[in-house]
Formats: sequence, C-alpha cells, structure tokens
Amino acid sequence: MTLLAKTGEEEQPAGTQNPKLSRIDKFFQITERGSTIVREFRGGIVTFFTMAYIVILNPLILGGFGPDAAPVDVAGGWLPAAQVGAVTGLTAGVLTILFGLVANLPFGLAAGLGINSFLAVAVIGDVTWPEAMGLVAINGILIVVLGATGARTAIFRAVPKELKAAITVGIGLFIAFIGFVDSGFVQGTEGGPPVQLGDGGSISTVPTLVFVVALVCMGILMARKIQGGLLIGIIVATILAVIIEAVMKLGPSGPDNPGGWHLNPPVLPEKFVSIPDFGLIGQFSLFGAFERVGVLTATMLVFTLVFTNFFDAMGAMTGLAKSAGLADKSGQFPRLKSAFVIEGLGAVAGGVTSGSSNTVYVDSAAGIGEGARTGLASVVTGALFLGAMFFTPLTAVVPMEVAAAALVVVGALMMQQIREIKFAKFSIALPAFLTIVTMPLTYSIANGIGVGFISWVLIRGASGKARKIHPLLWVVAAGFVVYFARGPITAWLGG
Repeated sequence: MTLLAKTGEEEQPAGTQNPKLSRIDKFFQITERGSTIVREFRGGIVTFFTMAYIVILNPLILGGFGPDAAPVDVAGGWLPAAQVGAVTGLTAGVLTILFGLVANLPFGLAAGLGINSFLAVAVIGDVTWPEAMGLVAINGILIVVLGATGARTAIFRAVPKELKAAITVGIGLFIAFIGFVDSGFVQGTEGGPPVQLGDGGSISTVPTLVFVVALVCMGILMARKIQGGLLIGIIVATILAVIIEAVMKLGPSGPDNPGGWHLNPPVLPEKFVSIPDFGLIGQFSLFGAFERVGVLTATMLVFTLVFTNFFDAMGAMTGLAKSAGLADKSGQFPRLKSAFVIEGLGAVAGGVTSGSSNTVYVDSAAGIGEGARTGLASVVTGALFLGAMFFTPLTAVVPMEVAAAALVVVGALMMQQIREIKFAKFSIALPAFLTIVTMPLTYSIANGIGVGFISWVLIRGASGKARKIHPLLWVVAAGFVVYFARGPITAWLGG
C-alpha cells in the first residue's frame, strides 16, 4: 500500500514530452512505479529539509569549537565543528546519490544519531578519535561483507511479515516521538512522570506553538490531498518562524533561555556561502583501538556498532519500503542486496571521513509521503547535501520545530501498516506490540527489533510453533541477547 493517495493530479507522466526525460524515466523506473519527475524532485527536496539538521547537529555531537566545548578523547584530542560539518555534508551527499543510482530507492543517508552519540559518550573515553573512527570503518566493512554475501538478505527474508509490519509501525511512532521531543511538545520532568506535555503540562513557548501551527497546516494540506503539502507546510511555517524571530528575538534555547528555538534560530544569515574544510578525511586508525584497549574490548565495541548499524538500517529500510508501496506482502523490496551493500559502505565512509557511520534515515519517509518512489529523489537529496557544504548558513534557516512537524505527519501515515498484524493471535500480538512500543520508549530502532525477535522465538516457540520459526531467527535472537547484555559482558571481559 502506498502513502500517496491517487489524487487525479495533472502532472504529466515522466518522459512524455522530452526524450531526455524518457531516459531518466527508464533508468529510475519512474512511470513504472506510478510517479513523475516532479514528484521525485519534490520528494527529494522534502527529504533534504527534514534531514538537513544533521549538518548542524552532527558537529555539535562529535565536535565543538575548542577542547573546553567538545567531546575530548583519551589523548586529549577533539574534532573541530566546522570540519565535522563539512564531512557530514560531503559523505551524506555522495552516499545518498550513490544509493539512488544503485539501489533506486528514495532513501536519504547521513550520519546516524545513535552511533555518533555512542562514540562521543561511551567510546572516546578509552580510545582516540582516529581509533574510534577506525572501529566505525571495521563495522562498515563487516556489514558490507554480510550484504555482499547475501547473509543480510537471508536474515531479512527470515523475518515474519507480521514483525516487518510491526517494525514499520514502531518506526512511525518513533519518528513521531522524535518530532514531539525535538519541538518541545513533549518534555522530560524532574521527579515526576518520565515525560509530559510541554512545560508543566502547557504549551508555553513560541517555538512549540510554531510546531503546532506547522503540524496543523501540514495536516490540512495532506487531508485535502494538496500536491506538495509537506513542502508547502515547511516553507510557510519557516517564513512564519523567520518573522517571529525577527520581531521577538527568541534565540537558541538553553538553561538561561528555555523559551528559545530547539537547535537553530530561523534567522536569515549575513552570508550565504562558506568554504568547507575537509581536513578530517583520512584521519582514522583502523586497528589502533585493538592495540590500545585489547582485542576483546575492541571486539565488543565493534559488535555493538554492527548490531546497531545492521538492524537500525534494516528496520528503517523495511518501514520506508512498505510506506512507499515498494515492498511485497513478505516485506521484500527491489534491489534489496544492493541497498544493504551501499548502506554498509556508508559506515565505511563515515569512519574514513571521521563523520561517523552513515545510515538510512527514517526521515526519508517525509519525502515518500510527498510522492517519492525512486532513486531520483535520493539523487536530488544528495545533491542538496553537497550544496549544503557551501550553504551551511542557509540550511540553518529551517528550525527544528518545523522539520519536527513533518516527522509527526509521516509517523501518522506509517501507522497504516498496523492493519497487517493479526492481533487476534496473542503469540503474534505480544511480540508485535513489544516491537512497536520499545522503539519510541527506548529511542532505538535496533532495541525494538531485538525485543521483537527474542519475544517472537520464545513465545511462538513455546506455543507449539517452533518448527515454523526460521533457524536464522533463533541465531539473531541469541545475538540480541548478547547485545542487550553487552554492558555486563564488557565489564566481565575487562575484569
């Protein structure tokens, strides 16, 4: 089932008027997938706008503007934010274009937030930044091998269709939750419930109000089947945000300014062009971490990276393919093996450039919701990322609150897949439910998949369905048991 409704739109099918467009149409299978050149460009633009924050956020997670304002490694080293921003845009752009050309799927790739945070918080206290990026590169090499040999595809095919549907729904809830949190609509509490509405149960900041307005605007446009509804909503809400910031001077949020914008104030920059600095490219040590912390500890770090990278991407691609109507009843989609290999190369490239592992972004669902169905949309998104290296000040104009509204809308669209889950059978219902709720509640796609796999084999196996469970599912479930116990295991190995 596709997210895009049949609206009787007036766009001409791709390639009906221009021979050059016919070659593009044939290469990307645009008409065959029920799309048009215009839809693909529009979807690619929307995907970029919902992902553009990574060019700003990744440098803040991995780097900074000095040793006192950046994650410092075991040797006192740190990554300059400007250089991280440059390689973030470069790697995302090149890989997303490559993914579009080879896999022909409308998915954007960029530095994964889970892994970059893991590196900055849990890894560099024991190794240097070059050594940490070497571990990322090794992780990517292993994933490429798994993809090229067909092992990753075999695991994907072993997953029951009900779990694949649950993964899609869980991702929908997850990205909607991300949108609520990033906009300030949902916040943590001190000493009370884990989360609450806004500040003390109220919408008390102007940026969060902008999120609400953007959400309602996009919802109305989508409900009325207006072409480009998400893109129009992003543009209109951004203009509103720029006007509000010009009048009220809210600035970025912080301890002394809780009413500010979540990440970047929507301000028109003084200069629109900046020259990227690629000094971090090649600054990695492939086996340095093994020499510093030992083979067993370094192996556990690689194991954690592989499991997170492997299953986060697999879950994201499953959900996105089903949302785009490109997956069959079993959840498989075109060029599956190529998609897995290119995604693995994203991890290798992220380590080589010191921008962290690049992976498929669930934010791509926004472009799919806008009509993207082919790799042409990814080529557009990638080209915009390459441009973002030079126009970083301009990409910062769209505030996080506006992008967050698009994520919530797309999360609602992805919920449609819940109809494929047979909740009347409890041996299916409970694993599916656990998969769905674990993703947003633990802020991890991989955790949701892991809980789903383990509960599926245990509950279905104990219910007399053991023979129907693919042997690979047992193997992966056992691997997830180790993954979830990696903390005590690492401590034991260290002892």
